[in-house]
Parts: sequence; C-alpha cells; structure tokens
Amino acid sequence: MKIVPSLLDIPKQNNEMPGLGLTIGNFDGVHIGHRELLKKIKRDCLEKNISFAVVTFIPHPQKILKPEMERFLISSYEQRRTILKTLGVDYLVEMKFTRDFSTLTPEQFLTNHLLCFPNLKNFYLGYDFAFGANKQGGFDQVKNICRPHGVHVEIQPKFEFNNKVVSSSLIRDCLLSGRIHEVEEILARPFHLEGLVVKGEGRGKKIGYPTANIQISSDLLVPHNGVYVTRTIYKEMVFNSVTNIGHNPTFKDSHNLHIETHLFDFDTDIYGEMLDIQFLHKIRNEIKFPSVNDLILQIKSDAEFSKDFLKLR
Repeated sequence: MKIVPSLLDIPKQNNEMPGLGLTIGNFDGVHIGHRELLKKIKRDCLEKNISFAVVTFIPHPQKILKPEMERFLISSYEQRRTILKTLGVDYLVEMKFTRDFSTLTPEQFLTNHLLCFPNLKNFYLGYDFAFGANKQGGFDQVKNICRPHGVHVEIQPKFEFNNKVVSSSLIRDCLLSGRIHEVEEILARPFHLEGLVVKGEGRGKKIGYPTANIQISSDLLVPHNGVYVTRTIYKEMVFNSVTNIGHNPTFKDSHNLHIETHLFDFDTDIYGEMLDIQFLHKIRNEIKFPSVNDLILQIKSDAEFSKDFLKLR
C-alpha cells in the first residue's frame, strides 16, 4: 500500500495513470461495517482490473471543526494505516484537513481533489455519505457531477450487527460505558491503546504490583474508568496483564487520567518504551477503598480473575 497526500501523487504505471476505483471516509476504528465495504470494493476493483484507493483525512475533521473536543479517535492514524493495508488497499490518500478545506462546496471538492485524477473509473459511497461544507453533498449530487466525467458512482448498503447499524459513534458509546466486549465484536479485534511508558508515583511497586504508566495521545478515546483484563504487547512479545484506567481515588483522586498496566511475570525496566494494550474484558469500575490494605486485596483478586479469564482465551 502506498500512502500519498493527493490522488495526483499516485505514480504512473507503464507511463500512464492506473485505472482507479475509490471510496472516501474517516474509517475511524475500521470496524466490521468498514471491513465489509472495503472487501466488497476490493473484489469489484479486482474484477475490473483497476487499483483500489481510499481517500481519508488527517487530522480527523472533528479535530478542526471542534478543536475543544479531546479523546475522540477510536484508533490512531498509524493503526488505521496498518488495518487498511491488510484489507488490500493499493493507495491510501491522506488529505490534509484544514478550516479552509472544510468550506469547500461538494462540487469544488469533487472537481479539485477527486475528478482531477485522469483515470478515475468508479466512486463507491457509503450509504450515509455526505460531504462538503455543512455536508451538503449527497449521492444524487455526486452522480450528477461525476456523470460528465464518465465516472460510475455506486452507493453501498448499510451494515447491521445485532439489529444495530454499525458506526464509529456506536463504538464510542460502548467504550464510554465500558462495554468492551461489544467493542471487540464490532471491531472484529480487541480494542487497543498504544502509548509511551512514563514514570509514575511508584505506588504499585511498593504494594507488590508494579505497573507501567502509559501516556497516550490526547486524541485517543479511552474506555470507561475501571479495571480490565488485558494483553500487552512489548517489542512483539505478548504478556498477560491487568489494566486500571482512572484517577487513583484511594490515594489522591487526581484530576489527571492514569492508565496503569501490571504485566504478569515481568520485571524489565521499560521506561521510555512503547506498549500496545489490548482490552479484553471489564472486571469492575474504579472505586475508592477505605484503606491501602483493602486496595491490595482487591488488586490481588483482579489479578487472579485476569489470569483465569486469559486461560480461556
């Protein structure tokens, strides 16, 4: 998969631009609905002997349109790239999204950024597709604009799971309410967070359960506060673990959000290293304990639960 900032940066093949089928969207999380859409488009492109391009945006439009909003992304841009590559995307077009970009009309966007590609054959739209300033552009308008250029426009059906329309918004709702098992079903993979190990207060080590304190991007959405069964990937090695998300209310009830992971059978110094934490099951909500001893007993119980749970995975 080649990553380019615009369609015109796609290289020529045998001195001419390749035939191209493309779809467009944010694809945050690349959930099962996205996957079905992308697999279908890939099959169609193979049958037509054309290349498959996905057009998306960096940063996510919400970052520009609602700059006050934090912790919104389900997956990092790098995670999105990795998953799209596995789905057979030939070209990932990551357009830079700016305030000026957001004011383009549908016709301006299509003409200047998509129809400028000389060999665009097919344009595949999601069922709820809308774009341009105030999302004025819909299927009929896209068809009318593309028709004179000989571009076939096709709308894809909506995808439902457990009688719900699958969407990134549904995943965010599940994460914020701690329904981590539903998130895994909708993503078709465990939800995970990647971050840098930074120094913490060192309390975990003092009470016999040392933790890695993870610093993640402020753009990434975090599951509801609580204790989770997790697996942690460090340098391509997988360790069973238990992870707490919250504010440490037993000690100080900090306003800062802490993500702390205890890796089983692990004693390596990993400050400054990257960890990838996969969330598998929520054990309980974060609570304030009457004493540190009570907290230690609960942590021991959480660790045993995690070990038993992971034996069955």
